[in-house]
Amino acid sequence: MASAKQVQVTFDCAEPERVARFWCEVLGYVVPPPPEGFATWDDFDRALPPERQGSAFACVDPSGVGPRLFFQRVPEGKVVKNRLHLDVRVGTGLVGEERLAALEAECARLVELGAVRVRLLRADGHSESCLVMQDIEGNEFCLD
Repeated sequence: MASAKQVQVTFDCAEPERVARFWCEVLGYVVPPPPEGFATWDDFDRALPPERQGSAFACVDPSGVGPRLFFQRVPEGKVVKNRLHLDVRVGTGLVGEERLAALEAECARLVELGAVRVRLLRADGHSESCLVMQDIEGNEFCLD
C-alpha cells in the first residue's frame, strides 16, 4: 500500500511576499527560515538573478500539520473565478446564530487585513452557512 502524499498549495500572484504574509495572518502560519547560508530571506533574494528577485515566497503551519503555501509571481492578472479555493474553518461545530457570529467576527478581522467580503451563503438553517471572500489579490476563499 502506497503512503499518503503531502501537498503544497500554490498561488499564482503578482506580489508573492505580500500575499504570503496576508495568508500567514489569516491562518496563523509563519515564514520558514531562509535557506542555509543566508541570514535573511532578503539576503537570499538579493543573491538571485534580477529577473527572479521577489518571484516567490512561502509560509508554513508552525505545527507542521497543514500544507505549505507557496506563492509564485506570474505575469498575467487574475481574470476569472478560481477553480479551487481554500475554506478557512472558523465555524466548525457551530450552528445557527453562533456560527454566523463566528463567521462575521473572522470576516471583520480579515477585512482589516485587506480581504474583501463577497457574500454570505446560507444553507441548511445556518449550520452550513459560509462567507465567500477574496484575498488581497482577488483570490476567492470561504470562511466556513
